[in-house]
Amino acid sequence: MAFICIPIVCFLILLPLFIKKPSTSFIVTNWPLIGMLPGLLMEMHRIYDFAVELLESSNLTFQLKGPLLSGMDMLATVDPANIHYMLSSNFSNYNKGPEFKEIFDVFKDVIFNVDAELWENFRKTAQVILNHQGFPRLSVSATRSKLKNGLVPLFDHFAKEGKILDLQDVFRRFTFDTLMVLITGSDPTSLSIDMPENEFDKALTEAIGGILYRKIKPRFLWRLQRWMGLGIEKKMLEANDIFYRLCAKYISAKREEIRLQGISHHSTNEEFKDFLTSYIKLDTTKYEILNTSDDLFLKDVILSYIVAGRDTTASALTWFFWLLSENPKVVAKIQQEINKNMQESEIGQEKSSFDPTELNKLVYLHSALYESMRLYPPVPFEHTSPVKEDVLPSGHKVDANSKIIIPLYALGRMKAVWGEDASEFKPERWISNTGSLRHEPSFKFLAFNAGPRSCLGKQLALNMMKTVTVHILQNYDIHVIKGQKIEPFPGLMLLMKHGLSVTITKRV
Repeated sequence: MAFICIPIVCFLILLPLFIKKPSTSFIVTNWPLIGMLPGLLMEMHRIYDFAVELLESSNLTFQLKGPLLSGMDMLATVDPANIHYMLSSNFSNYNKGPEFKEIFDVFKDVIFNVDAELWENFRKTAQVILNHQGFPRLSVSATRSKLKNGLVPLFDHFAKEGKILDLQDVFRRFTFDTLMVLITGSDPTSLSIDMPENEFDKALTEAIGGILYRKIKPRFLWRLQRWMGLGIEKKMLEANDIFYRLCAKYISAKREEIRLQGISHHSTNEEFKDFLTSYIKLDTTKYEILNTSDDLFLKDVILSYIVAGRDTTASALTWFFWLLSENPKVVAKIQQEINKNMQESEIGQEKSSFDPTELNKLVYLHSALYESMRLYPPVPFEHTSPVKEDVLPSGHKVDANSKIIIPLYALGRMKAVWGEDASEFKPERWISNTGSLRHEPSFKFLAFNAGPRSCLGKQLALNMMKTVTVHILQNYDIHVIKGQKIEPFPGLMLLMKHGLSVTITKRV
């Protein structure tokens, strides 16, 4: 155990050197045995902005050295050439790697956690299901229903009472409920006036928080805690048990529902009911590696879509509405575009259909959402690992199974990538001279990933965000409470550390 104590002792010896504000050269100093850990600890409270500064001054790529034997060495890069190379042109040599899967073991074989043939089969089935002709109708219906029965009563109540509301919590509940309808056909109704605690939702939050700690702790330490069942690792084990138990209920109920219907394989002409029904009735002769009769596989299906869509969409909406509160001119332009292209969205009176073709007319709103996700990407880091040693376009050599991090938060703020105004919120940068949406390559704007692993639910997420935004801006004014501290929480998703406190006023 002596090697465990060495970094701690060295850190305590060096502590007096950086009680005062350290210089940048100190922060990136590679100390014997303890690597760059002291400097990173000093900057952990502002890790996202620190990454921006570090990569801006390091020609977009930086080699991070962790303590000896900690497994924390990694290469950080926001060089678009490197990103395109790893995620697209040489994709076959870059995957998540075995360590990534171990860190995410609470989610087992979810789609973002697997590689090779299993990933290919999982993705193909997801494409088939998302491309089903009935899916757009169901997604529109589920979103509208949650607006009508969840968000509207809640907003009306808080507007009437004049109470403060955490908008981030509202959006997390909204996306969770809507996605559960799409995935299982069942609405957990976590978004309601009394804001009840949901066991599944809470377990997801605990699991995601635990994964963050695993990423920043030396591997031997969290492995020891997992083995002993202590601290956050105990909560991870409890969350895993909850996933098994609750998913088993959904799966059992769905199997019984399908049995009573007496229908076999899922047909493209059949009405789309939910993801779980589609997977259970999947023709497995086309995807031999997927075992839809296995409840563990179906559990991974449920978790895949929930984890991929809940916090990502909620994060994007939260930062977007905060940015709107800081930019009233942008709000005015969005409202003008909505008034020009869409009918008044009075949910109860069915005036606006929120059909995707209607939403596609809202180019400026689309641009503003993209601009928000450029500055505040829902997933702030991407992870990849080379199967074989390689040399990146930047000239950096990477060993097999080494860790490579792409900090999306920093990528969106690089002047070398986006220009001198990279830190400014300017939706106009996404609009061409003809007034259409300007295309930016995915290895530059990575909010929906890039290459073969690009997000299949991109259109679903955008339509949901547009629908929510249109309805809110047409019917309510949101007032962000002054003086609150707005900062990102260092985590797997870019959520606000303290939430977003607002008051609601109903428009007349």
